[in-house]
Amino acid sequence: MKTKIGLEILAAGLVLGILGDLLLRAQPWGLNVTLCALALTGAATWLVRRHNVTPGPDALWLALTVVLLGAAFMRRDAAGLEQFDVIAMVIALALGAASLQGASLAGQRPFDYVRDGVTAAFGTIGGGLMLVGKDIDWHELPQEGRMRRLRTVGLGVLLAAPLLVVFGALFSSADSVFANVLQNMFAVDLDSVGQHTAMIGVWGALTAGYLRWSFIAQRAAPAAEASTAGALGIGPVGTALGLLNLMFLLFVVVQLRYFFGGASIIEETTGLTYAEYARQGFFQLTAASALVLPVMMGADHMVRHETAANLTTFRRLAGLLLVLLAVVMASALQRMRLYVGAFGLSEDRLYATGFMVLLLGVFAWFGWTVLRGLREKFAFGALIQGFAVLAGLHVLNPDGFIVRTNLHRNAVERPFDVEYALGLGADAVPPLLDAFASFDAASQCTVATKLLKQWSPSPTGADWRTWNWSRARARSLVRNQADALRASCPAQPKEPPNDH
Repeated sequence: MKTKIGLEILAAGLVLGILGDLLLRAQPWGLNVTLCALALTGAATWLVRRHNVTPGPDALWLALTVVLLGAAFMRRDAAGLEQFDVIAMVIALALGAASLQGASLAGQRPFDYVRDGVTAAFGTIGGGLMLVGKDIDWHELPQEGRMRRLRTVGLGVLLAAPLLVVFGALFSSADSVFANVLQNMFAVDLDSVGQHTAMIGVWGALTAGYLRWSFIAQRAAPAAEASTAGALGIGPVGTALGLLNLMFLLFVVVQLRYFFGGASIIEETTGLTYAEYARQGFFQLTAASALVLPVMMGADHMVRHETAANLTTFRRLAGLLLVLLAVVMASALQRMRLYVGAFGLSEDRLYATGFMVLLLGVFAWFGWTVLRGLREKFAFGALIQGFAVLAGLHVLNPDGFIVRTNLHRNAVERPFDVEYALGLGADAVPPLLDAFASFDAASQCTVATKLLKQWSPSPTGADWRTWNWSRARARSLVRNQADALRASCPAQPKEPPNDH
């Protein structure tokens, strides 16, 4: 049975490797990623039905998530968003492998998610070799019928090869026309063959390894928690949380003073303008907020076997820290609002804000689950929130939102940065064209020149594998307004030659 499914996985890996070579070598990614995501989920579905595999309850929505993330490359054109899509797809595939092995994600601990991801990664990388060297028993292959005929044909090819070389050389020497025919038939670009072979091998090995891990490998059962391992008790944990609360409280008091005092107090005490003060601290506050989560998870683990009274004490201290953390995060978001108002929105600022919003939701979920004794529900809810925030970013349309925000803000510290907007993806083109008439002459010329150069109609024979809706729309809009764009930036006369 293992040999049969192993051969089918090997064949699927070869097909997916060839498909990956044909599709994914085309850049920038677009429709090709969508097709590969569909092919991989289709191969997994075929194996499930063919071998009557009973996956876990999360397999269907994880497969749909992989397909939607693949389709995202066909919809949006934003470099930062694509990176998050790749990360999310890797996570969904890793958890999908665990689900195909029968696991249920809803009750798993955060450590189980990390273990599933790490083991799936190593299983995918090394699975191809395990499949060929261990799982497929080559002695079980039938010795008669088709296999016998294939061996016969193969032996005949080996016997004929040296004879074909000898006679081919003689005939080529005797007739130049025949020699040209042979040269054209067997003209091989070794560099190209090597590149295709390498890419087929890489994608084939990875997909076969992933399918092998999903259908053949045995997932280790979650380890039971040791009775006292890692448990420090309420004494040291409560002391540490109390000191953290004091530190957060001091910071909150300072923040409240600045917010109520306004710009004058900030300038007197720090020498910074309100916008510079906001710019200075947001990313540090984001990092500090992110560090609180592992601290809280570790503290909960250390007191998990305490008495009910001690657990109540821990939850009160942790709850107070969450309240203070909410004020710190509100301060960070306020700083970002001031920062954007003065200097404009950028990809880093937008995605950092999205991460902060995710943290707010995760901490609220932590309080609702872990601090109420429902820690087994925390990891799954946090995972769903991560996918939800990523989906929200797709709906928001990051590059278009950045341009619209910067166009409509009161540019006190810094005017609208045309060059930065032009460096964004295709989703930035529609708002730029909508606001084109409001730009000064120099900015209009810059915008027109760059858009006509970057988003001119696709040349004949454009690669269909890279098709993307946003890029297609950008080209269509630029084509429709090409005359107006050219009129706004007439060609400059050439300088006369210098005779000196």
